[in-house]
Amino acid sequence: MRKVIAGLLLATVSLALQGAARAEVAASSDSGFVVAGEAEIAGHAPPAVWQALVQPGGWWNDDHSWSGHAANMTLDPVAGGCFCEAIPGDAAGSVEHMRVVQARSGALLVMRGSLGPMQGEALTGVLTIALSPSADTTGTKFSWTYVVGGYARYPLTSLAPAVDGVVGEQMARLQAHLAAAD
Repeated sequence: MRKVIAGLLLATVSLALQGAARAEVAASSDSGFVVAGEAEIAGHAPPAVWQALVQPGGWWNDDHSWSGHAANMTLDPVAGGCFCEAIPGDAAGSVEHMRVVQARSGALLVMRGSLGPMQGEALTGVLTIALSPSADTTGTKFSWTYVVGGYARYPLTSLAPAVDGVVGEQMARLQAHLAAAD
């Protein structure tokens, strides 16, 4: 529980430090939900944001990985490519978090899959991340939408805020990672 609270605090602080950013549960019902957000990433053009985005091991939260180490995560940004995680050690294995449906370098990444504990349910989701030059053209407008639907053994309306928090946290961590690179 402390890790969850710490993660949510980190996301809140990161978003506040990064300026104009927002995340929300855009829609929710018994059969699914939509979480969405957007941010401006100052000083980094879309190609630089893309390069960081497709290297999740550098910015993803260790607490939201199966191995406990985000450095074990990789993302192959081509159609059919895997957002996967290696699990080293005695219980060696791997996890497919999502599969790339569409990738346009510096502009668009669409992936299909169920993140985290949703993998154990009959749910699937589509995460769309769009990048475009910011209004001042020195940064990037960054937006994401995660649409989840299917059947779960718990109410999806209660799951939506938690998923929004986790996805929003990861996007805030990407922003913080880019800011730290400056």
